[in-house]
Amino acid sequence: MTPIIIFTVFVVYTALLFLIAHLTARKSDNDAFFKGNRKSPWFVVAYGMIGASLSGVTFMSVPGGVYSGQFTYMGIVLGYVIGYAVIALVLLPLYYRLNLTSIYSYLEMRFGVHSERTGAAFFILSRLLGSALRMYLVVFVLYEYVFKAWGVPFWVPAVVFIGIILLYTFKGGIKTVVWTDTLQTTFLILAAVLTVYYITKDLGSGLGDILHSAKEEGYTKLFETEWTHNKFWLKQLLSGAFITITMTGLDQDMMQKNLTCKNLRDAQKNVMTSSGLFIVVNIIFLCLGAALIQYAHQTGFALPVNESGVVVNDKIFPSVAFSLSTFTAVVFVLGLVAAGYSSADGTLTALTTTFCFDFLHFEKKGYTDQQVTRYRKWIHVGFAMLYLLVIILFRPFHNESLIDKVFDIAGLTYGPLLGLYTFGLFVKNRKAIDKAVPFIAIASPIISYLLKLYSKELLWGYQFGFEILIVNGLLTFLGLWACSRKVTPSSC
Repeated sequence: MTPIIIFTVFVVYTALLFLIAHLTARKSDNDAFFKGNRKSPWFVVAYGMIGASLSGVTFMSVPGGVYSGQFTYMGIVLGYVIGYAVIALVLLPLYYRLNLTSIYSYLEMRFGVHSERTGAAFFILSRLLGSALRMYLVVFVLYEYVFKAWGVPFWVPAVVFIGIILLYTFKGGIKTVVWTDTLQTTFLILAAVLTVYYITKDLGSGLGDILHSAKEEGYTKLFETEWTHNKFWLKQLLSGAFITITMTGLDQDMMQKNLTCKNLRDAQKNVMTSSGLFIVVNIIFLCLGAALIQYAHQTGFALPVNESGVVVNDKIFPSVAFSLSTFTAVVFVLGLVAAGYSSADGTLTALTTTFCFDFLHFEKKGYTDQQVTRYRKWIHVGFAMLYLLVIILFRPFHNESLIDKVFDIAGLTYGPLLGLYTFGLFVKNRKAIDKAVPFIAIASPIISYLLKLYSKELLWGYQFGFEILIVNGLLTFLGLWACSRKVTPSSC
């Protein structure tokens, strides 16, 4: 497929997004930008959450990851269900009862302003890095298959992508994102399903036959039973649960969408429906991964490798999609672009919201509506520029599966949030010293990183995977306990 066709697909899809943005952003005000006017239908949010959760990294790394990790990612997915239940039953009732716009406002109510800003800062750091890496993958593929052939430098598609997202979220904010996410989800799923269909058609085999062959070759292994392995099934299950609690339940981006629902009951229905859909969608992506590998094995297609001759998981899906047919290439580009937009538009809005409410305290300063509008637009642009900077600076370091990097970042940056909320919600008779919280929140990830780095030597061969997030949260919790004083529960 020629670069001009790919570019045309990108332009047409972007135009469709701008149409949705125009329809949803009409008569939008600051309440629509930050809260969606609390009128979003729960089923629309639930469906759109799939695209927002998957992102470009999942779109490419989960199918590609089957080559080296088999189906063991499913253990994390099953853990997601546990995490979503905690969000629906514990966190959402808290957020709705306190009528929060930024969820980190709870930390100020519970501990003080230093805690609030610490929580908000860790979210900003985590999302800025994690979401930028997700978007980087989309920009990287567009560059490799379109702009590189035209002699255009890497930073150009990065600027284009960021500029587009900035423009269509500029006015409507979260109100627009809720609806664009539904479009994104549809194309993500379609890309996977249609690619599997075309592979079965090309091979002349049914999906069942392909999965049977993959099973015989060891690619459908669900659970790793070796306890020292970084994908040990119990670690995957616990990691999935805590990743969901932190990366969804304690994440302003994901929760801001949930908080646009009309009431708590609708938000809970949305979350539980999303958890069920998420299982189905990830099964589809894992089956896609098996199909991609079988296509390569049965046709002699050479899987993409790096300079050392090691297969690059993130390139398996695009390389096969582009070799199958023009149609599968178009479908892949649509799915990839959808993934890129969905992983960045809501995040950009959430970063703006967090800074406005947790650092500038819009709700307390008595700003006029015109002042709020002016400030949040400048902040929105500022975060877009930071996004661009991270994407460009990461370019020389892309040499392995990005899904592992994203979860590594999450394990270190969301751990303090896990510890803060766990202490705040379940230790009612103690209150942490507010000024000590930033120091505890910085020390815990550093200790966790060192522990992960040397765990094999220190813990009899044990290797930490995503569960380092739990250790990080526990260290934060213990630090808060050590720097706390007894109070009566009513004063918490």
